[in-house]
Amino acid sequence: MSAANATGNPHGGSGPAPASPRSRQANPFGHLSTVRRLVAPAAARPISVVETIVFMLIVLALAWHFDRNDPLLLHADFPWLWFGPLIVALRYGTLLGLLANALMIGAWQCVAHLHPAAAGEAWPLQRFAGGLLQTIVVGHFGDTWGARATRANALNDYLNDRLVAITKSHYLMRLSHERLEKDLLSKPTTLRDSITELRRLSLAHGFDAPPQGVASTVRLPGAHALLEFVAQACQIEVAALYPVEGATNSPAIVCEPVARLGDAFDFDPRDGLVARALKTKCIAHPKSSGDVAPNTALLVVAPVVCADGRLIALLAIKRMPFLSLNFDNLQLLLVLLGYYADGVEHAACVRDVVAAVPACPYEFALDVARLTRLQRESGIASSAVALVFQHDEADDSLFEHVMRGRRSLDLIWPLKTPTQSVLVNLMPATDTAGVDGYLARVEASLDAQFGLDLEGARIGVHTLHLGSLEPGPALQRLLKGSGIHV
Repeated sequence: MSAANATGNPHGGSGPAPASPRSRQANPFGHLSTVRRLVAPAAARPISVVETIVFMLIVLALAWHFDRNDPLLLHADFPWLWFGPLIVALRYGTLLGLLANALMIGAWQCVAHLHPAAAGEAWPLQRFAGGLLQTIVVGHFGDTWGARATRANALNDYLNDRLVAITKSHYLMRLSHERLEKDLLSKPTTLRDSITELRRLSLAHGFDAPPQGVASTVRLPGAHALLEFVAQACQIEVAALYPVEGATNSPAIVCEPVARLGDAFDFDPRDGLVARALKTKCIAHPKSSGDVAPNTALLVVAPVVCADGRLIALLAIKRMPFLSLNFDNLQLLLVLLGYYADGVEHAACVRDVVAAVPACPYEFALDVARLTRLQRESGIASSAVALVFQHDEADDSLFEHVMRGRRSLDLIWPLKTPTQSVLVNLMPATDTAGVDGYLARVEASLDAQFGLDLEGARIGVHTLHLGSLEPGPALQRLLKGSGIHV
């Protein structure tokens, strides 16, 4: 396949890729236009108090303009003026809805003292009381659904990160089978070894890094080893790795490389391929979009992109064999760099968990840390349940049966000692009621299969609700309670 067919789409396929990657975003309000986003914002802004006051003044001014003899429209057949506090309560919630009511009361006081026609009128108690109750009910509705939307956004962000990781793992697994058939005799290592090596490189600086809050000059941990490894896997001859700093919408390239392979070469941050890679966050080569890139002295530019879309580095390739410039090889390069970027992003939180529990698997440690942060930031409860089995032939059958019955979203970590087997089940978005339901399902499954309950099967149950402690010490405490000394 020619180089013109190679794109930056990490999910395979020979068709043309879109000009820019589309990220999955959860939006409880749907795809709103710009005007509708102003009317129904996803979250209240600090300037909302000023907006409420200005909006109510505009409403009162319009009412005065339509009927100067009845500025508050108290004698109209319908209380039109109460649409103002209603809109504010729906938009911002109960508190600012009450502020709008206070402005209405203040307006009535001004009219009663300054307007000659309203000087002798009594206080319209029922109308204002009804408007106040309406605002409270509507504001409570807005507060409730706003909180639910915030929780849904936080949970969807977590699930989206899981989906991105699963997608990359699925692609790597498919590619590993293809490469195992083609390159088993010629390649010294398998793709699984590649994944293990990339994870080790990305975490290498994490375990040796200074404590949080202490500055570090290392931008990309294990950059030299990464470049050598990627060069061996993708047959790269001359290349350099350049860090990218700054915000996502305005990245700045550091022109001094952190790692170099082969002969030195001049790097221009205004190069045509560099601009294309920054814009699309996909692999760029002279004919990656169908037309020849102008003003370029490079052969390939590959971005190093995290799962959340943040660009942390660019790999500029000056020379590689012509037969290696094909779709599969460039796709492998992009996915390996993305896998490394995810490891760099998660190194700090994984380091803290593994420091407390050295035997903890990488995926399990990562999700324990991320779910703990999710509970603290958004209040979404997650739990871990440790089921302790006796270690003999009969109980090993129970252990395997329970392990096969896990939920698709859960992560399991089986542990075995000479005297017992422990199944640690990490359950995202599961509170106390969810844990009780899980244990009830386990007990029902054991009863249907073996005629035993948890007590009859001699299964110990230990529960951890994430968020009360730091993830590492919390997991260590759960394992010690289960009889596992780490």
